[in-house]
Amino acid sequence: MALTIAKMTRVFQFQGIRLPDPNPLMSVDEVKALYAAQYPELATAVVNGPEATGDKMRYTFDRAIGSKG
Repeated sequence: MALTIAKMTRVFQFQGIRLPDPNPLMSVDEVKALYAAQYPELATAVVNGPEATGDKMRYTFDRAIGSKG
């Protein structure tokens, strides 16, 4: 029985929005910083994952919940 190696693609999600991987060579933190310009909440977001789903690795950006003061 032969083994097959397949490259898994990354998928990023934030508040139910699927964000495409801008560059597979970027780290997850670099991707978060890139999308923070469009979604300012990402600046303080927490990264969860990766979760393997089929041939994709899913990373989820969750907003940091807290209070000021």
